[in-house]
Amino acid sequence: MPLPTVHLPARRALLLAGLAWATATAPARAGLPEVVAAARPAVVAIGVFDPLASPRFTFRGTGFGVGDGRLVATNAHVLPDDPQALAQLALLPAGAPRTGNEAQLPVRKLVVVSVDRLRDLAVLRLEGPPLPTLTLATQPAREGQAVALIGFPLGGLLGFSPVTHRGIVASIAPFALPPPDAARLDAAAVARLRQPPFDIYQLDATAYPGNSGGPLLDAETGQVLGLVNMVLVKNGRESLLSSPSGISYAIPVSHLRALIDRP
Repeated sequence: MPLPTVHLPARRALLLAGLAWATATAPARAGLPEVVAAARPAVVAIGVFDPLASPRFTFRGTGFGVGDGRLVATNAHVLPDDPQALAQLALLPAGAPRTGNEAQLPVRKLVVVSVDRLRDLAVLRLEGPPLPTLTLATQPAREGQAVALIGFPLGGLLGFSPVTHRGIVASIAPFALPPPDAARLDAAAVARLRQPPFDIYQLDATAYPGNSGGPLLDAETGQVLGLVNMVLVKNGRESLLSSPSGISYAIPVSHLRALIDRP
């Protein structure tokens, strides 16, 4: 029996119907503007709040809400070394005003929950109502993957409004900490140097010191792939603004997961 023949208009209608069905059933994929809009409310400025100082809030780095919204993730090096300053640790939510009455700054007090100095990670707890949160990825990033990083690259100079940079994961390679100088070579430093190296993400993306602790996002899903923690400097710190290297680094989010789950 010969196969039935479909005339051209009918065949075209069938093709269009199939295309419409495939489009309707395909999973929705957000673009970068949607990812950024969803992530921005969870990104916060971390610093020290001293009601007797001027300015009252001293910016130190970026963080973001995780878990139940009362946990904040950031870099360990964002935390001050001075115990008195550490007791004044606080955050400003995204979009806090740059000028005006500092007595009305919407600061929120933070306390340290857990710190991983080796991998430069810290988890803090927030007092009061929860923050919006970001979802932590369960799969590692891949080389060539499109990413975005959100933070406060110039601190409070431009106001506490998050800034987004985009790029790719350029490389995934073992990272070994350089040995400290003799003045800082104590038992804890020696113990850290004996730890095996861990993988770190090298990014083809521009970041600045104020981005420290900010989320590295999958540009398509908005999930957190890591935390920005270093910037490659070409000609000294003075060149960071005038001639950025465009090479940054991030700690994989799997280490943050382990720190949050630590008893």
